[in-house]
Amino acid sequence: MSEPRRIDDVLWEIPRDARPDMRVPARVFADEELLAAIASDRSLEQLQNVATLPGVVDAALAMPDIHQGYGFPVGGLAATEAPDGVVSPGGVGYDINCGVRLLAAPFSAEELGDRREALVHAISRAVPAGAGRDGALALRGERLDQVLREGAQAVVREHGLGTADDVERTESAGRLPGAEPALVSPRARERGRTQLGTLGSGNHFVEVQRVDRVLDADAAAAFGLREEQVTVLIHSGSRGLGHQVCTDYVRTMDSALARHGIRLPDRQLSCAPLSSLEGREYMAAMAAAANFAWANRQAIAHRIREAIDTAVGRREADGTRQVYDVAHNVAKVERHGGRDVCVHRKGATRAFPPGSDDIPADYRDAGQPVFIPGSMGTSSFVLAGRAGSMERSFGTTCHGAGRRLSRTGARKEIGGAELRRQLEDAGIVVRSPSNRGLAEEAPFAYKDVERVVDVVERAGLAARVAQLRPLGVVKG
Repeated sequence: MSEPRRIDDVLWEIPRDARPDMRVPARVFADEELLAAIASDRSLEQLQNVATLPGVVDAALAMPDIHQGYGFPVGGLAATEAPDGVVSPGGVGYDINCGVRLLAAPFSAEELGDRREALVHAISRAVPAGAGRDGALALRGERLDQVLREGAQAVVREHGLGTADDVERTESAGRLPGAEPALVSPRARERGRTQLGTLGSGNHFVEVQRVDRVLDADAAAAFGLREEQVTVLIHSGSRGLGHQVCTDYVRTMDSALARHGIRLPDRQLSCAPLSSLEGREYMAAMAAAANFAWANRQAIAHRIREAIDTAVGRREADGTRQVYDVAHNVAKVERHGGRDVCVHRKGATRAFPPGSDDIPADYRDAGQPVFIPGSMGTSSFVLAGRAGSMERSFGTTCHGAGRRLSRTGARKEIGGAELRRQLEDAGIVVRSPSNRGLAEEAPFAYKDVERVVDVVERAGLAARVAQLRPLGVVKG
């Protein structure tokens, strides 16, 4: 594999001529230390594979949190030109519309005081976490179809879970158009039927935090954030339904590759032209799964308000407002550079700049809110999109710290019980159904989130607004 060459302070490139099958260069945003960590797995090779996709434009891109994934690296993105460029389920991932939502409470960490443990415990009771856990809302038939078509809007309108303000402060108003419930398989529907309002396992979490520092006073004011305020960050996705949609369409596209005359260096990149039957059906099923994920986070947010009511009070629950919700595993047709392109963001976050019509009016002077989780023992960050993202990365920035160690590697270094003790000694309340799962998400398994955020800021993709510190965490 060719070594990346430095383009500027934080951008590196593997040129198009590094391999005869590459259609565009492969570029990664990183500093030298992060690049060395990135080079320890196959993610840069995967990025070059992405650069071979039919219809890919400009460059295959990766954020500083990049690590090896299925087909596409996690932290990767690529845009393919419509109508004949391809869509690849591997460029979205199995957890379709995994994303993050930030709630801002009307009280400070000091005002929460010794009720912190009670709040984390109430959240753990209200929001089922772990593999196979079911929620209180079971949907079949047309009720499930409504969620698949309308996303967050359906659970607010039909089930009273949250408010219209929540929907307004969600990417795409919590609904991708073009969803077709009939293209979601019976197996996918059955897997998702009882999972609305649940976290799942792996790196999914609800984290209670405090605003440690405000770094951009004007943007923080627009987002409704102030120092010492309590916030709650939700990280979850489309659960078993989205996983099955990806599984189904990877198989479908794999079987159609020869018919479309597509040759790939990795079958995990199985794809089809956007204009093809397979491409159109995947986009419609993917939109339905994305809508399910927004409905899921909407239901979780409602349960968290109920937990705040239980542990703190009704007035405080009613005053807990949503800052924003943004996806980081999705494919969307957008207008960039005067052309319609399908932007695959896999472990990458939309970061539109000030003035964009695609973000809530209250935020247009500040830019789109972006949330970058660290890990259970480190900071998370609120950022705002900047113009450089449109110029350099199809309106995109990173989505987190990015793994440094595999889950197996993390478990070899620490046990879940010991990690739980360390976190609680640091003043972080922990609730997790699995010590094994907890160990897999140890803070040292992730890259330095402050370094990652520094890179995207220096690249002009997004700018820091506030730094958040954990008070307690519920892990799947």
